[in-house]
Amino acid sequence: MADLSQVATFGDAALVSAVVDRRPEALEEAYSRHSTAVYGVARRVTRVQALAEEVVQEVFLRLWHRPDRYDAARGTLRAYLLIDTHARAVELLRCDGARRAREDRTGRLEASRSDDVERDVWDIVLADHLRDALDAIPHAEREAIELAYFAGHSYRTVAKILDEPEGTVKSRIRSGLHRLRDRMVAVDIVGGAPWDAS
Repeated sequence: MADLSQVATFGDAALVSAVVDRRPEALEEAYSRHSTAVYGVARRVTRVQALAEEVVQEVFLRLWHRPDRYDAARGTLRAYLLIDTHARAVELLRCDGARRAREDRTGRLEASRSDDVERDVWDIVLADHLRDALDAIPHAEREAIELAYFAGHSYRTVAKILDEPEGTVKSRIRSGLHRLRDRMVAVDIVGGAPWDAS
């Protein structure tokens, strides 16, 4: 069995395969590589440190318990984790909202809370459609968009990660965003969302 230093050289597929084999050092390496980006997405969605940390824990526990859900043919491990993070964060917000509603049974139903529930439901619907739309665009465009928008990297950093010219990365992101916008418009999802890729 390889030690942690060997696991550090593994690609995504090999790393997840080691998780499937119940090797904790593989999960530790996945956490080391991707936890910062996962926390960034969780914090952006939940806006609360404690909730974001809870999402990070859940995402990596899910990877440990169900590593077979990751398909290397469909994208990078980071992209998979970030999409799962967004879904878990939205779900946690919804559950947290329901818990608060149960605790506050004063009979007052504030309009703002109603708006929050609608926004949470909308986020879930949007996340589902966005996942489908991302799956439908070319891999190179999807990877660049996921690094820029889900992981929060600058175009220059994305270019370095992908070992591509910055102009190529910008072009892929612009083209991919246009494809995403067209797919989201086709299901009447885009309405004031930041899809302007011009």
